Amino acid sequence: MKVLIIINDAPYGTEKVYNALRLAMTLQKEHADVEVNIFLMADAVTSTLPRQFTPQGYYNTEKMLKAVIEKGGQVKVCGVCSEARGITGLDLIKGVVLSTMADLAQWVVESDRVITF
Repeated sequence: MKVLIIINDAPYGTEKVYNALRLAMTLQKEHADVEVNIFLMADAVTSTLPRQFTPQGYYNTEKMLKAVIEKGGQVKVCGVCSEARGITGLDLIKGVVLSTMADLAQWVVESDRVITF
């Protein structure tokens, strides 16, 4: 089964990114046969910036995304959304791919489940 998780909110301020990544990690842990893909749009694109510093005990989206990638998950980030937020030229977390709406459309068509946060 292929699961696509689309995330739109900023990484900190609400817990939508956190909960989406928790779901992705749980799917990978408890259902090894599930392919997890994550597409970040709008303010969620800032989740993919490296060297995040969060207070002790607070979740860190960089670490969570790295964990998903290390378990074989694919993570793509909207290029237009990144451009609008001025992060196109910045480094992204290793394994994150700058992407397009066409790539997202392809993932939607290929997925058995699409979940949005």
